[in-house]
Amino acid sequence: MRKLCPNLDREDGLETVLEVPIPEEMFASMGSNTTVRWQNMRNWMKCQPANETDSSANSDLQLLLNVVGSPFIPHEVQTDTTVNRPIKDSSIEASTAKYIVQQYIAASGGQTALNSVKSMYAIGKVKMCASEFQVGDDSIKARGPSEIGGFVLWQKNPNLWYLELVLPSCKVSAGSDGKVAWRQSGSQQSHATKGPPRPLRRFLQGLDPRSTANLFLDAVCIGEKIINNEDCFILKLEANAASLEARNTKAVEIIHHTMWGYFSQRTGLLIQFEDCKLLTIKGKRHSSIFWETRMESVIEDYRYIDGVNIAHSGRTLVTLYRYGDGSINHKRKMEETWTIEEVDFNIRGLSMDCFLPPANLKRDLAD
Repeated sequence: MRKLCPNLDREDGLETVLEVPIPEEMFASMGSNTTVRWQNMRNWMKCQPANETDSSANSDLQLLLNVVGSPFIPHEVQTDTTVNRPIKDSSIEASTAKYIVQQYIAASGGQTALNSVKSMYAIGKVKMCASEFQVGDDSIKARGPSEIGGFVLWQKNPNLWYLELVLPSCKVSAGSDGKVAWRQSGSQQSHATKGPPRPLRRFLQGLDPRSTANLFLDAVCIGEKIINNEDCFILKLEANAASLEARNTKAVEIIHHTMWGYFSQRTGLLIQFEDCKLLTIKGKRHSSIFWETRMESVIEDYRYIDGVNIAHSGRTLVTLYRYGDGSINHKRKMEETWTIEEVDFNIRGLSMDCFLPPANLKRDLAD
């Protein structure tokens, strides 16, 4: 991935460090030779916000970035230490889930290694596309054009994180300063999410074993399933009524948000993470439109970084459904594949200033 941009005005000038590293595939698509590509990239970086349009192509990409690239999970999760819960005095299903989480902690490097992590950063690349679109009884299964981009993710205890994800024609940023979580698409106004700050779903895709373990401590084991030829235990977790109520608005009500983790019986690692959210948007004359979002992430290529077992690649499939009174039913499928190029822990100099929300943050909106 490209991390430095040459000084195009002075040959002896210092190179510029890119805030988000650019994948080679994205850089190669920007022109016929290296000089033209750097010129086009500089022009794109300067002009992108002003040139954003409301075209259907851009709208599709922004939907991809918001739904696939930067979703939140419904729970607050303790991120600064691994939580222990006694196995006894629980139901069989809950006790089994806690035992599976203990095995996952051991497979991820152990409690001491996980608790030694105070901050982290990750650099990666993504490939996104819309794979299917269905309106009523008509279905178009042809894949849309793929978009390749890069992202950088910073995290610090407790509850501080920042993501910036860039594609050739648009970008999204999201973060949490420990008090509020927010998201911003391109040059649009940033919006705060309702309720207390919550982790980014991308952390649960093999990047933050400690948060994953703490999340599933309150789950129950509901059975077994074979995933990619691996026998897995299934842990299920429902968002409680209080957390859903905190995210509701006058126009939007979240009915349920459920998560499932599939943990390998052979390795103890999380190899698939799923969640499903159903919400209703209240319309005029007591009509309602329902939106259901289903996300399935396959998590692969675990490698040890400073004693912590981190997933370095994966794939997410998202299915959006819309139905209800006065609405044409439609279904849309989207895909993302990702790879992690760099991970490091305990970053020196990572201050609170790195996680401040944008100055134009608009609060009290649902995510």
